[in-house]
Amino acid sequence: MAKRKTHTPEFKAKVALEAIREEMTLAELSKKYGVHPNQISTWKRAAIENMATAFTRRGADPGKGNEAEIEKLHSKIGQLVMERDFLANASVQLLGTRGKKW
Repeated sequence: MAKRKTHTPEFKAKVALEAIREEMTLAELSKKYGVHPNQISTWKRAAIENMATAFTRRGADPGKGNEAEIEKLHSKIGQLVMERDFLANASVQLLGTRGKKW
């Protein structure tokens, strides 16, 4: 059984760029690089979809889009703290262990 080929990201980018340029057909690129045309199409699609990330600022705040999730988690933490405090006080009153620490 033949071992699968692994291609470097640089190789994939080179082939995808040539596919994007459309100077050669997928069949011609396949023959030139020894890669199946479907694989070239996959690399081309991935390159086009991820092209916008090349233009993002490096100093940009990556967590900016997660503010809603952070707010949700903070509210959940607050709720859990309140429940813990309530249950601690209730257990003290029920068990009568005011001076004891666990």
